[in-house]
Amino acid sequence: MVLRPVVPFTTGSLNHIARATIPYVTRSPSGETGLGNSVLFDLIVFNRSWGRWGIGPVVLFPTATKDALGAEKWAAGPALGFVAQNPGYIWGLFNQNLFSFAGDDERDEVNLSIVQPIFNYSLPNKRSVGVSEMNVTYDWEKDAWVNLPLGIMVSKLHRFGARPVPFSGSYEYNFADDYVAAEWSVNFTVKFLFPPERRVGRDDALRGTR
Repeated sequence: MVLRPVVPFTTGSLNHIARATIPYVTRSPSGETGLGNSVLFDLIVFNRSWGRWGIGPVVLFPTATKDALGAEKWAAGPALGFVAQNPGYIWGLFNQNLFSFAGDDERDEVNLSIVQPIFNYSLPNKRSVGVSEMNVTYDWEKDAWVNLPLGIMVSKLHRFGARPVPFSGSYEYNFADDYVAAEWSVNFTVKFLFPPERRVGRDDALRGTR
């Protein structure tokens, strides 16, 4: 289970999007249960006529409650990406890079590059279809791809009163499951949106921050 709060904010004239990823492992391959490592990024976002792009730092925190659930390392690096908006669909790319700089010297170093393709096509009746999260991951320590997923996601926007709540489900098959990633996975996601003042439209709700 993953809790992923996303908070937009401003510093002076700069627009930011901060996102924390906090995983809770209900059962690991070793049978352990508890919190995993947490990841936080803060992107400075620049809006353009074609969409928007952003750049900023990403940090890995060793918040795992048990050794088997985390790397016991602090890591940080750059994150950058873009999303282009077209009538009826969006597409883009998001990249995160994590390189360990502190932590347990007896544990393996964390040196990862993660690339996430983004594609989402709007359908009638507040539905959409697109690629799943698909975190393609290269491990510089192992000199190998440790996650090569291919997946699809379907979404449906539902309103509870004035509150828009997107529901989505996805399936991924992983072509590189020799390390820690599963061979296949099914994910269900619920997003709770809290717009500051303006009413969130259909495209905003389906688009979100992935």
